[in-house]
Formats: sequence, structure tokens, C-alpha cells
Amino acid sequence: MSSSSEIGSGSSVSSSPRSPVGGPSGVGARISGTGVALPEHRLTNRELESLMETSDEWIVQRTGIRERRRMSSAGDERATELAARAVESALTRAGRSPSDLDFMLVGTVSAEMVCPSTACRVIDRIGANGAAAMDVSAACCGFVYSLNLAYAQVRLGLAKCVAVAGVDTLTETMEYTTRGRGTAILFGDGAGAAIVEATGEPDRGLIAQKMHADGSMWRHLYIPRDPRDYPEGQSEAELPLGLMRMNGREVFRFAVKTFSDLIEETLSEAGVGVEEVSHFVCHQSNLRILQAARERFGLPEEKLYVNIDRYGNTSAASVPICLHELHASGRIKDGQLVMFVAFGGGMTWASSLWRV
Repeated sequence: MSSSSEIGSGSSVSSSPRSPVGGPSGVGARISGTGVALPEHRLTNRELESLMETSDEWIVQRTGIRERRRMSSAGDERATELAARAVESALTRAGRSPSDLDFMLVGTVSAEMVCPSTACRVIDRIGANGAAAMDVSAACCGFVYSLNLAYAQVRLGLAKCVAVAGVDTLTETMEYTTRGRGTAILFGDGAGAAIVEATGEPDRGLIAQKMHADGSMWRHLYIPRDPRDYPEGQSEAELPLGLMRMNGREVFRFAVKTFSDLIEETLSEAGVGVEEVSHFVCHQSNLRILQAARERFGLPEEKLYVNIDRYGNTSAASVPICLHELHASGRIKDGQLVMFVAFGGGMTWASSLWRV
């Protein structure tokens, strides 16, 4: 594969403060291509004004969101279709074909069915049957969890080419009324994907990663499917089954603290300073959370990418959509340190620091 299809082709890879994690000597991993798929419909704040008691100014001030994508009600833009389109785009940019895939990982909480997995349906859709396929259910952390798992497969020599996708269609779980306003203004639909491949450059790949969960906080963000799913004190009277429930105040408090602590923990594990990281590719949940991290670490705007104004919170798709836009614009260069950071329902939080 030509270097022009890789993330950040151009400059040479420099030695890292720490070698990539695990695996046989002489083997590294690279992210060789990225892709996205987004529904065509843009659900703007102005449109929401006609559906509930809210305003464009109120939404922008509290979240930074101006519009988000929403699936067509016709049913042709479900999670499987979006994920498949994102993976096909990533394969094309990587110069690979579906038959090259050894493993398909899909981070999602939007599977159309409990069985089969979205990943199984994606490999069928793109013509990659025979590859291993598995969904990773970690809410907004789904892509970062999956990226760490993909690296382990490649670095240990268990796979040579892995597709990692993040897709969620959470507008299906929103109620577009004043009653559901707390969540409906936040979420959008989308998919992003990356191809992780083995390389003979051992200095390239994952340097440090962290994955955590605190199940005791599940009741602050959940989607009940059965009356038995409600925690004590909550009921279907507030919102019907199948719709997201979120304690926005608790989730915001958790995210602000966890986001910055996770970055510090990962930097410490890697033995690098914050100034050495060229890009922080972060989950887009709320502009105020991103700004808090910028201020805490003294980051210039160009180091922490923001697109929440255009897409809202796309859950597991958030990080790979940011990655693709950075990749496509040529802003990520060979040898740079790039940190992926996410947090989500569960509660879950995860990081992945790469020498790209």
C-alpha cells in the first residue's frame, strides 16, 4: 500500500518516549484509512424550535450545537447501512478491499437486532464474510474501546487488517417534545470508521491506553426496554420505554472531571508531556466540556478538534468522524502523537494514545 493512503504521510516517524505496547518485535500498527457516513437531513436548532420550547440561542449557549444529522424515517439509513458505508470509504482510502479484512469491530448501542450483531451484518453488506465480526457496547466509548482491541489483534500477530467502526442512531431514542428536550437537542446520527493494519515500523502504533467503567452510575444515562429496567423512583410515566433517560447534571459533572483526569492518566502512563501531543481527538458531547479541557491543559484550539456545532453528539461515531476530518484535511502527520479520548453511558471512559 502506498504511503499516500496512510494517515499523515509526509514526514518520517521519530522515536517515541515509549515503545508501542506488546507483541513481537519488528511489528507495529498504523491507521491506513478513514471514512464517514452521515444522514442527509440536517436537523437545525431552528427546526427544533418548532417542535419544543427551546431556542437556537439557548442550545448554542449550553452545548455549542447548531445542527445535527437525523436518519430518514423511510428506513434506508439504519445503523448497519451507515456503518457499512463508512467502512467501505475507509477501505477505499486505505487501498484495501473487503477481502483483506481479518476482523470487523463495531462500537454501537444502536443495533437493529439483539442477534445478529451489527458487525456481522456489515461484513455481509460489504462482502467480507469470513472475517471475524463483533459489536462492542460501550456507548460513546465504543470506537475507542474497539480501536484498542484492534491494536491488540494486530500487534500480537492475530490479524493483519482490522476495520473499526463507530456508529449510533440515537435520534431513534429521542422524544422531540418539550418533555424530551434535555436529550433531544444533543444527539445526532452518524458513522465513522478506520482501518488498522500491521506494519514493519515497530515505532508506530499504540503507546498507552486506558479503559474504565463504573457500573454504579448506569442510572444516570440509560435506555429502558422493559419495565424492570427502571431504577427505583423512575417509571414509564416520565418517558416511554425505548427512549433515552439522562440525568444531565450528573453526566456533565462526571464528564468534566473524568475527561481531564483521563488525559492526565494516559500521559503519565506514556511518559509524555501534554505539549508533545499534536492532536486530541475527543468525543463531542458538549462544547463546554471540551473548553474546560483546553483551559486545564493550556491547549491551543488547533490541538483539540471540534465539530459538535455541525453534528451534535453522535455517540460512538463522534471520535471517528473527528479523526476522518483531521485525516482528510491533512492535519495529522507521520510521527505525531495523537490521543483519542471518550466517555459515555455505563458509565465508561477510555483513551488511546498513538504514534501515527
